[in-house]
Amino acid sequence: MSAVDIAKNVRERRLSVVEIADHFIERVERLNPALNAFVYHDAARVRADAARTDTSIRAGVDVGPMAGVPYSLKESTAALGLPHTGAMKAMEGHRAAYDAVVTQRLASAGGLFMGKTNLPENGYRCGTDNHLYGATRNPWDLDASPGGSSGGAAASVAAGLTPLADGSDGAGSIRVPAAMCGLVGFKPTTGRIPQQLLPSTHATFISHGIIGRSVADVALMLGVEAGPDAADPLSLPLDATDYSAALVDDLTGWRIAWSPTLGLGEDDTDPEVIALCTRAVAAFSELGATVVEATPDWPNPEEAMWNGVWLPAYAPDLNAYDWAALEGKVDEELVEIVRSGAANTGAAIGAAELVRGEVYRAFARFMRRYDVLASPTTRVAGYPIGRFGPSYLDGEPLSRRLLGWVNTYPFNMTGTPAVTVPVGFTSDGLPVGLQLAGGHLADATVLRAAGNFERVRPWSHLRPVHS
Repeated sequence: MSAVDIAKNVRERRLSVVEIADHFIERVERLNPALNAFVYHDAARVRADAARTDTSIRAGVDVGPMAGVPYSLKESTAALGLPHTGAMKAMEGHRAAYDAVVTQRLASAGGLFMGKTNLPENGYRCGTDNHLYGATRNPWDLDASPGGSSGGAAASVAAGLTPLADGSDGAGSIRVPAAMCGLVGFKPTTGRIPQQLLPSTHATFISHGIIGRSVADVALMLGVEAGPDAADPLSLPLDATDYSAALVDDLTGWRIAWSPTLGLGEDDTDPEVIALCTRAVAAFSELGATVVEATPDWPNPEEAMWNGVWLPAYAPDLNAYDWAALEGKVDEELVEIVRSGAANTGAAIGAAELVRGEVYRAFARFMRRYDVLASPTTRVAGYPIGRFGPSYLDGEPLSRRLLGWVNTYPFNMTGTPAVTVPVGFTSDGLPVGLQLAGGHLADATVLRAAGNFERVRPWSHLRPVHS
């Protein structure tokens, strides 16, 4: 049952929230030991919350648009009194002292909080394993990575532990695991959802976002989370957009740009991934749109992302921990990022910011001609659990090992919305995702494109082996 259907049945009193809680608790207890998607789950708390919601409904209270819908929070999203370590062994036992804005909004909308999900240490890469909680596994293949950094969230939704999950995305951390787990993953325009993921007040590259089984479910959760809050000075004012209603509008007359590589992975994109995405893009022609193969004329953004975004984001951690004392308890690659960030120069950061500006302007010019830009979400479908990334990047510099297999990070540099949708499976049975990106503030546009695509190429009936 979709999140939309669960909420409808709860509001109409055909389902009690306690019944829903019992169902999903059973699934978590049965499936999570093999998946390690949840790192915090309190069945007694879930049942108590469900009973309170049922009492409110019987009293005639409108509990909100997510009435009884189970959801999870990423462990790095603050929830008062609950684990908030960023999966760092050095932070073991740390509890959040406040509720993040999204934590408050999901609870106030009547959602049923099921627990917190796994991520890599400090969310620094597109895989999900760490020295504190261990590795999360992909429900489609337990020997495969679910991606990351919101890998626990994606694995939990794919396995049916919750229909919806909170995630965060700084370089693809929602879209990559959603693609690798056969799901919808949405990163909104910067500021659409208030974020408190970094102490910085000008973090323009990172955002909360949503992982779900369907576009309609994602739109439901976005409607709850969107809107300004003083906690995030970059948060956007509410507009009149009804994200759920926008999904039913057609695509007649639209222009869709299709780029097999985004100009980033000309020689290292798996031909099977390109073939699946090429066939998928044909659906937009069936929907009345014109599809044109085209790529933004942007400078290669990888170095700018590395020097201007990723290294500066992790540089402040240099003095947060005694890194020498943590040897063997933290990934060596994370330590390298932190130390490289601290050694980075203002000149290098400034130069990277100039390139980032060129990336944005080139994309903005490009999107004047198109409604949506489609591309493979990742250049490979997946890689085995326990590896850092795809084998073809072994021996490459760390920046390449992190960024050289994903097509997601340019849209963190531009701060513009992007969604991934499932398009099929490789011969090895691993899911592949198609990324749909839009221009500034075009959140409803990319969701509308995704919703129309889902209508003619449905996927929500598919279930992984471990579900």
